[in-house]
Parts: sequence; structure tokens; C-alpha cells
Amino acid sequence: MNRKFSGNGRGKPLYQLVDDHLRGLIDSGQLVPGDLVSPEPQLARELGVSQGTVKKAIDNLVKERRLYRHQGKGTYVSAIDFNNSLFRFTTYGGAGGKPARIHKETTERHLEPGSSDICRKMDIPAGSELLYIERVAYVEGEPVMVEYSRWRADLVPGLDHEEIHIPDLLYALIVEKYRIPVVRAEETLMAAGADAKTARILDIKPGAPVLVLKRVTYTSNNMIIEVRTSKGRADKFSYNTEIR
Repeated sequence: MNRKFSGNGRGKPLYQLVDDHLRGLIDSGQLVPGDLVSPEPQLARELGVSQGTVKKAIDNLVKERRLYRHQGKGTYVSAIDFNNSLFRFTTYGGAGGKPARIHKETTERHLEPGSSDICRKMDIPAGSELLYIERVAYVEGEPVMVEYSRWRADLVPGLDHEEIHIPDLLYALIVEKYRIPVVRAEETLMAAGADAKTARILDIKPGAPVLVLKRVTYTSNNMIIEVRTSKGRADKFSYNTEIR
């Protein structure tokens, strides 16, 4: 690390700068779930702050479950808590924006050759094998959104088999089973008319307005692992993000 904090920087107290520094290492994938964090005295020396300052920052991250302390063994990066992760400020809701409990069911999954566009985006040879996963999201039994996602098949072997359960939080499976950290995602939100397949799944007319969310998901080393397009009913679905 070898980063020195000489002042409070933008009015922040030193412990918050240390907190931000550690959080950045986790969110960027430089520290991944299960990694051992440097001892507090060592961090204090490297960052040019007191050990008490480092302890306060780590205490905050432990409270958030980004880190956990193992008595006698040290402090580790926690397995991702999806109520408190890089996606923790994102919720789905009804048309009015009110949060809603959404249940997702996997309706299709298979291996297929990747298109030249997606393979180029993933920086893999055109035609490389990808895992296609289609999931439908329901609110109170009514379909409100459908996800079409493609994954690098070489990183999630066997996930095309139906005996492997895909939970509502798909990323939890990716982290826990395949040990692939989900570091960040880039998203683009737009409006469009429903194509024939989406209209059939969501029980709406072709051309009816839908919200389209395009997501590119990254693991460590800036590697793209997923390209996803989600389409939700404009009259039943909303996407809410808190930025802070």
C-alpha cells in the first residue's frame, strides 16, 4: 500500500480516509473475499496514521460486514453480503417506484457460441462458448421483468446443468461456488418497445413500452464475466439506485 495520509482531505477525518482506502481495495478486487488484511500496526505504518485510527476504520467495516475478525487469526475480507455490497443501493420496485419483493425463476439455460459483439466485449475469441441464462422476475406471481444474460462458460463450469440451483441472488452463487469476486458493474438504462419474445413472457403486447437495463459485470483485473439485458414492464416495474 505505502500510502500516506498527511491531512484530513476534503474535510474527512483520518479514520474515514483509511475506511475509504480499504473499501476501495475491496471494491476494486485488489482484496477479495477470504483475503487476510494486513495487521493494524502494519497498516498504521504504511498509511502514516495511528493504530487507533486504523482500528476505528476496521471496526466500521466489520460492522458493515465488509470485513470480519477471526480471533487469533486476523481480519479477513468477508464473503459478499448482498444487502451490503456494491449493489446494496439498488432495488427493484413497482411502477410508482415503491420497493417490491421480486422472486426470480430460471426459465432457460444452455451453452451457445458467443456472438462476435459479446466476445469482443469480453476480449475472447469470436464463437467462444458462453452460458446463456434466462430468468423471469415475478411480483406477487405476476411476471414484471425478464433477464437475458451471457456468462463466460469457462469460468462457471456446470452451471448449465439444471441440478445446480440458481438462487434469486445469482451473484451469491458465483462468489460462493465458483470463488469469482463480483467487483463492479456498468449499467445503461433506456426505454424501448417489447420484442415478441419479451412480450410473450411478460404477457403484454409486442411494442408495449418496457424499461431496458443493460449491464456489464466485472471480476478482478477488469475482466468481464457477464453481459446482461433486463427488460421490465413500464407499467409494473421500476429500477431505483441510491448514490452516495
